[in-house]
Amino acid sequence: MGDMNFSLTTFNKSGKLLQIEYALNRVQQGKMALGIKARNGVVIASDKKVNSVLVDLDDYQKIQNITPSTGFVYAGMGPDFRVQVRNARKEAQKYYLTYREVQPVSQIVKESALLMQEYTQSGGVRAFGVSLLVAGYDDDGPQLYQVDPSGAAFGWKATAIGKNYVNAKNFLERRYSDDVELDDAVHIALLTLRESYEGEMNEHNIEVGIVGEDRIFRVLTPAEVKDYLEEAN
Repeated sequence: MGDMNFSLTTFNKSGKLLQIEYALNRVQQGKMALGIKARNGVVIASDKKVNSVLVDLDDYQKIQNITPSTGFVYAGMGPDFRVQVRNARKEAQKYYLTYREVQPVSQIVKESALLMQEYTQSGGVRAFGVSLLVAGYDDDGPQLYQVDPSGAAFGWKATAIGKNYVNAKNFLERRYSDDVELDDAVHIALLTLRESYEGEMNEHNIEVGIVGEDRIFRVLTPAEVKDYLEEAN
């Protein structure tokens, strides 16, 4: 117990908020998720393997739409992710009712990061045990962001979060190029997941979401994922 710090809103002597570091540790225990920004779109993908064959995988979704052109995937605690999704959808709807247009990706990211940050300096709450990858397409083109429990938000060309994220990032660095097409980015995402996947990877235990130049974010069907897996072999 001597090395634990339970104060969320107080810096320790070395200038750290240790509860945020504990939250990041929880994220790193979660199933891996990754994202790749292509020339003409963005792909996000995640391991969604479960520990029991009795679980109905149709009800277990790690990728969620926020607006027609933006989606989230997470690593960490699923219940915390639902809070983030609910807040982002609510803010996106407010924006639409005010301006009659889809909320830009960067503003969706700022709203989610603000909620994360508020939970690092408020009494009676804890930091979110989840990191997000945000994929979207708007007037600024395809965009990929990462939002962490501290409230930090970064734009990425390709990145990974969750278990074995360091190895996944190293793999992405070797495979990524600025002119990659969306279809090729899907293949790279699947190969990256496979690098550290424990057991057999198939269309039922991973999830893939894409958004292209049509600005429609959607989750690929198991049949589509199967086709991509066969092409990636």
